[in-house]
Amino acid sequence: MTYELKSLVSGSKREHYAELAQQAHGLLADERDPIANAANFAALVFHSLPDLNWAGFYLYDGSELVVGPFQGKPACIRIALGRGVCGTAAQSRQTQLVRDVHAFDGHIACDAASNSEIVVPLVKPDGSLFGVWDVDSPLVARFDEDDRTGMEALCAVFMATLKA
Repeated sequence: MTYELKSLVSGSKREHYAELAQQAHGLLADERDPIANAANFAALVFHSLPDLNWAGFYLYDGSELVVGPFQGKPACIRIALGRGVCGTAAQSRQTQLVRDVHAFDGHIACDAASNSEIVVPLVKPDGSLFGVWDVDSPLVARFDEDDRTGMEALCAVFMATLKA
């Protein structure tokens, strides 16, 4: 099956995320392999949203987060729960929206070009941790509450593929 990335034509950021969620659903709906879906999800988001320099997954291996499929420069390989933005999101099970990573105590700088970050924890229906979805930008304050809502909705589309 081939997939064509469609240009998003929405006006508002919320509409843009809604269209992107529809595209993600279409892209992932017929595939059940989590790594394949994670790879395509990362590529879709990275190439659809402006001003990103990294977008990808850290997967929980039972003791720490390990880098998974992503788009961008090489990344930190392992992150302990509670360390940095990703580890904090994983441990707290709450989305972390960081407008300036340099103001986040304990930020892990995998790419010195990153200035803002949003990380969504990925929790399975049984409450266990799958990992986190991490997106970085070279712009300070790139992410806002619309991004939080949009990223969380996108992650729900991805997580729905794990059920089957």
